Amino acid sequence: MMKMKMKKFIAPVLSLTLLMPGIAGAASAPQTPMTMMKASVNTPAADLRANLDHLLSEHFALAVTAMAKAYDGAKDADAAYKALDQNALDMQPAIASLYGDAGAKEFERIFRAHNKYTDDLVRATKMGNQAGIKQAQANINGFVDEFSTFLSTATEGKLPKAAAKQALQVHEDLVQKVFDEYVAGDYADAYKAYREGFKEMFDVSKALSTAITTQMPEKFDHTKADTKAADLRSTLNHLASEHFALSALQMQEEYDGRTAASNALVTAEAGNTADFKAAIASVYGNDGANAFEKIWVTNHVNAQSDYVKAVKNNDAAARAAVEKRIDGFTTEFATFLDAATAGNLPKAAGQQALTTHENQVQKVLDQYAAGNYDASYTTNREGFKVMFGVGQALGNAIVTQFNDKFQEPAAPTTPAPAPDMTTVWMQVNSKMLKINDKTTNMDTTPVLWKNTTYIPLRFLSEGIGATVKWDKKAQQVTVMAGNDTLEFWVNNNVMEVNGVKKNVGSTVFVNKDGRTQVPLRFIAELLNWDVKWAQKDGSITLTKSM
Repeated sequence: MMKMKMKKFIAPVLSLTLLMPGIAGAASAPQTPMTMMKASVNTPAADLRANLDHLLSEHFALAVTAMAKAYDGAKDADAAYKALDQNALDMQPAIASLYGDAGAKEFERIFRAHNKYTDDLVRATKMGNQAGIKQAQANINGFVDEFSTFLSTATEGKLPKAAAKQALQVHEDLVQKVFDEYVAGDYADAYKAYREGFKEMFDVSKALSTAITTQMPEKFDHTKADTKAADLRSTLNHLASEHFALSALQMQEEYDGRTAASNALVTAEAGNTADFKAAIASVYGNDGANAFEKIWVTNHVNAQSDYVKAVKNNDAAARAAVEKRIDGFTTEFATFLDAATAGNLPKAAGQQALTTHENQVQKVLDQYAAGNYDASYTTNREGFKVMFGVGQALGNAIVTQFNDKFQEPAAPTTPAPAPDMTTVWMQVNSKMLKINDKTTNMDTTPVLWKNTTYIPLRFLSEGIGATVKWDKKAQQVTVMAGNDTLEFWVNNNVMEVNGVKKNVGSTVFVNKDGRTQVPLRFIAELLNWDVKWAQKDGSITLTKSM
């Protein structure tokens, strides 16, 4: 067991610097006792947010990579764009599950088109085609407006168009900034903007998931996407996936001998490591953070460069040596995590996840070096997705370890109001009609005919608030009750409910008073009324919660 002096937990995880800046001063405020809910990173709302974290951040990473590759005329440019397009297609099932196939198709139309607009921008820039650049930028601005309208409409205003438009504009501006700096050869600023744009996608996913869960609370078991636990999971998603994306890209640039771009990515990776270290410090103090940094950098981040050199030089011995170092890292870091989380992320589980991660990082480069670009981007996407499982597992371990620090006040329980009961009373051969406490007289009566009780359709329908229409020519009665439309035809035992034919069981007829009579049992069951028949006096009582 690795020995490590751990500082006791003194503040909510990631709170002071990353997630909840206002919490430090909250301790001095008077506290009202309240019921707290057990915290969890594994809720339907947190899962939705994590899925959006994954797909939106991957979109950004692939978009700027595809643009850079296309501008450079790189051999893997087509594979990068195909991966970007597939990312858009992979979003469709999630959209369809929320807003149906029509919503998913509209999303696809808008979102995939905007990927093409950025590709058009690259091509026009490369050719120095100012008119083409202007048209591409106009198309991108049109996307921002159209997609913000789509999101606002889909969420029924829970994500207002103005807020959506602002977020989308920031996203497009940062994509443009990364590209402009890259074209200018200022790779340091390009990858600084890359990190800003990558992080911004997690803000978008928080806003969108919060809007969706507010719109459809039942679909997400009334859980929330913006809890402290969900914030933690998202922050770890961000740091872990950014590490993978930067590492894979840096190793490609180093392999291709693009030293300036590679060095800028090394600097960006160092920024990611510093953010990870700050996160560890906020949980386990400086001792834990320093131990993390030493393990993370020595035989992990630094080992990646050595792996690239071994592959580029086709040096089997050097490759075996660096793989051994990386294996040592997976063991050492898994031990660290087990100790830090007090066993809530067991060493075996941590080592398995880390080994999967390292194998995928190496495979991305191996396939790239072999010129198998489609396979390399497929592996890249698989490896990127794995990092969100890492964020979930580590977040779950920390929240389990320090659950009280992540608990949210339980929503006050309000007793559901008692349903309003409507009671309808009639009697065979009587014109009296009672609806709740109101008594009126009909101009006809219910009757018992051929062992079937019939009631006057119009009085029942209008009594319960339905609309009745009579088509004399067609001998047809139409009843509109709520969202349902019922159609009856005189001297016919077939009717329609919302266009679907049903057998009434007995013939509908018009009595001597000119009123359409329908079988009681059928119409009551059709409208979900409870029926009670009193044989003694021929009274009929219908009840329903309205």
